[in-house]
Amino acid sequence: MIELTSVHKSFDGGESFAVKDVTMTINEGEFFVLLGSSGCGKSTTLKMINRLIEPTSGKIVVDGLDVMEQDPIELRRNIGYVFQQIGLFPHMTIGDNVAIVQKLTGAPMQKRQERAFELLELVNLKPSEYAHRYPDELSGGQQQRVGVARALAADPSYLLMDEPFGALDALTREVLQQEILQLKKRTGKTFAFVTHDLFEALLLADRIAVMHGGEIQQIGTPEELVNSPATDFVSELFSRPAAQLQSFEELRHNG
Repeated sequence: MIELTSVHKSFDGGESFAVKDVTMTINEGEFFVLLGSSGCGKSTTLKMINRLIEPTSGKIVVDGLDVMEQDPIELRRNIGYVFQQIGLFPHMTIGDNVAIVQKLTGAPMQKRQERAFELLELVNLKPSEYAHRYPDELSGGQQQRVGVARALAADPSYLLMDEPFGALDALTREVLQQEILQLKKRTGKTFAFVTHDLFEALLLADRIAVMHGGEIQQIGTPEELVNSPATDFVSELFSRPAAQLQSFEELRHNG
């Protein structure tokens, strides 16, 4: 479980706040989505969970432990992180990219290779075909799959995903959305996923936190947000035709 209590973030000494008084709980095994437009504080909130950005005030607890009392490097190794830019090492093979965390922790070569091959299979990339290639030989969607595999290398309980599909074309994005849902079912891991795309949130989420101006407007299931918006902002955001929203819910459950 991940718990944020009265979390604030200011980048200018308190003159303004990118994140204001955020309190939320991400339950074990759920797919939790932070939804909002650019600059609303959703990515900053996500990055504070693994201390890529440190909170100005408030408390963040992961599995009962305050993140500020943990070594940030160890914390990040135990929480998988996937972002839009992917960040694969261009001079390393795909197999070596996936195994980099285990290499850093001193795992023997054979164990690293076995784990890398296992993870490539998990994200639908055949090791015999892809493990010895380099990142520039892969498509954007394939590279993003490698990013997910690398984030899973240390078998973390949590996977943070910061707009991972934002730079991909619509068709590739739709395929990966379905694959990430299947990955969630197979692994049972807890996902915290940032997006500005309303329909992506509705497709993926067990619960959604709607953010605006650094604050949480409402947290709820897709059905709760559509049928019982708590603020004018949420009401306007989810004012699409009900039939259109229903089609995404059917896709989610049938995918």
